[in-house]
Amino acid sequence: MITSTANPRVKNLIQLQKKSKVRREQQCFVVEGVKMVLEAPVERLKAVYMSESFAKDEKQRRAVETKARSAGCFPEIFSDRVFKEASDTMTPQGVMAVISMKTWDWKSLFRGERRLILILESLQDPGNLGTILRTGEGAGIDGVILNHTSVDPYMPKVIRSTMGSIYRVPIAVAEDLEPVVSSLKDSGVRVFAAHLKGRKSYYEQDYLKDTCFMIGNEANGLSEPLAQMATDYIRIPMSGQVESLNAGVAAALLMYEAKRQRTAEN
Repeated sequence: MITSTANPRVKNLIQLQKKSKVRREQQCFVVEGVKMVLEAPVERLKAVYMSESFAKDEKQRRAVETKARSAGCFPEIFSDRVFKEASDTMTPQGVMAVISMKTWDWKSLFRGERRLILILESLQDPGNLGTILRTGEGAGIDGVILNHTSVDPYMPKVIRSTMGSIYRVPIAVAEDLEPVVSSLKDSGVRVFAAHLKGRKSYYEQDYLKDTCFMIGNEANGLSEPLAQMATDYIRIPMSGQVESLNAGVAAALLMYEAKRQRTAEN
């Protein structure tokens, strides 16, 4: 049992939880909780850690040990105090794992038929991004493209919000989104910008063919240069004095309208 926070593995876990630079360098991130550990792709599972209390629950321990062994590793046990220090949550669930990242080139998301892609520009709220990834999996999107000024998709708050979708939704990060949009348009994708200047409501457009939605920063929306590259502006109608919706809610409406249209066609 590891009983000291000075242990190198504990120190590395804490760094992976806190610093995006360390995550990028090691190409790994940390997940917490039984669900996240058991759903992890076997080939990406690098290490598993349990708290002393968690390990006393025979049923849960066996499930985690079976998963870890399938990946060629064996869970290490931390004292409860050390586990809490390494955890990113106030009430740790008693099990965490180190997962290797799967990197995606944004161009790889252009393959296939009737693509549905989401572009997020400078999104800052980790809860919003996590919600969008989780909702995106439900809506059947092909992937999400972020710019480098967006929140780190592998930070703990984002990971928790995805509820496992982080394993299954392709995420690509682009230094500059303008070349991405140009390539999308050149490949026949219609690019819709959620914008206050939109004349048509989002449910009045046709998303049956290749589609991309662009969502901007929570406070400022899309930057003008990127918005101007859209093939169409769409708006989400509002009642009362509400000016705009939460980015996660707006993205959900758009993605599920595309899903609704495509399902209805079939």
